[in-house]
Amino acid sequence: MQQLTKTVATADMITAIDEDGSFYPIEKMDAHVQNVPHLAVSVFLFRDGKLLLQQRASHKYHSGDLWANTCCSHPRWQESPDTCASRRIGEELGFSAEITLFGKIDYAADVGHSLFENESAFCYVGAISANTPIDNFNTDEVKALRWIDLDCLRKEVTLKPQSYTEWIRIYVLKHFELLNEAALNHRNTAAFI
Repeated sequence: MQQLTKTVATADMITAIDEDGSFYPIEKMDAHVQNVPHLAVSVFLFRDGKLLLQQRASHKYHSGDLWANTCCSHPRWQESPDTCASRRIGEELGFSAEITLFGKIDYAADVGHSLFENESAFCYVGAISANTPIDNFNTDEVKALRWIDLDCLRKEVTLKPQSYTEWIRIYVLKHFELLNEAALNHRNTAAFI
């Protein structure tokens, strides 16, 4: 197990995954510098069949100005992925949404500046209504939002990968069918808006 090098606030402690599959707390930056496997959440919200993308704020500690899925984060130590996903929708985007877990994707990626994502990401899908305001987002987290069709997103990620985060590239290029199926299933069973 990795040894903690300092005491930090609970909000900075995330859930690392040991070699035996057990969990332990680690400071978020330590996990990214040391390439330690950890839990994550990724949310994909739709409206009228289009995905809401988030452009990360310029000053984020990695992947600033790049486009990503609707919302993503790391559960705090002893926080469930479900709670984290719902909490981060509100904190990042300024609204709430009902979401459903549709899968878990493990991946590792170099995100630049000697930082790494090594995540076991719980993936959620949901829909927001046409009257849900999307202009109240947290500018400390988000630079911009936009809607895009999944097929168009796949084309853009292929043609302009440098505009997208490593994880959205992985989700779209390596797990497109899972994502597309989740969107379609949610549309058919949840009165997709």
